[in-house]
Amino acid sequence: MRLQGKTAVITGAASGFGAEMARVFAREGANVVVADINEEWGRSVVEEIEGINSGSAIFSFADVSKKTDVDGMIQAAADHFGRVDILVNNAGYTHRNMPVDQVSEEEYDRIFDVNVKSVYYGMNAVLPHFRAQDQAGPNRGVVLNIASTAGVRPRPGLVWYNASKSAMIGATRSLGIELGAENVRVVAINPVAGETPLLEKFMGEDTPEKRAAFKATVPLGRFSQPSDIASAAVFLVSDEAEFLTGVCLEVDGGRCI
Repeated sequence: MRLQGKTAVITGAASGFGAEMARVFAREGANVVVADINEEWGRSVVEEIEGINSGSAIFSFADVSKKTDVDGMIQAAADHFGRVDILVNNAGYTHRNMPVDQVSEEEYDRIFDVNVKSVYYGMNAVLPHFRAQDQAGPNRGVVLNIASTAGVRPRPGLVWYNASKSAMIGATRSLGIELGAENVRVVAINPVAGETPLLEKFMGEDTPEKRAAFKATVPLGRFSQPSDIASAAVFLVSDEAEFLTGVCLEVDGGRCI
């Protein structure tokens, strides 16, 4: 029950890393807002959480590239649960692995809107709620950004995705410095590619050969699993990590060493 009494908003929570974080946060005692553009899958995750802890989850439709949707999901948390303690910026988008000069402007814009501008919108929406809460203690509010090893050790064919995750990491560090005096922590996780709906795009095509080649770059020899990311996330947003801010934790099986 490391998150008992806290309310967390998790974007991209209808599948993959986000869905597993929502489940684990709920098991740790948190109220959870499952925010996503896929209402069917999102409500299914809410039903699962309700089986863990009745009354502890709601769904909020949110396209994180739109300010009104981001404002709405934060307000939904405050209205339903009375407070907001944690924001997880997990929703992400990538172009298919391809040469840099073949990525369309439309895809470029979508990548930066979903991966970077969403963090801007999220911070602006959640900070007033953090600031209205008791300032005592180091966890007045926590923002967790799900960045990527792509921002640390980039791969060819994913230039603009790599750049968007580098921006996310830079924002995490800068926000950690700026907001520390207000007892607001900002941290990040850099996952290696995992078993999520984006995996095929990262690799260009999902074949046994592509999978074997990628796994060969990971010292521990496998893709990340949603449970790997959720376990790290619970620690980073909990009071156990009260002296960590600006930290960007690689959960990567050693790939970035």
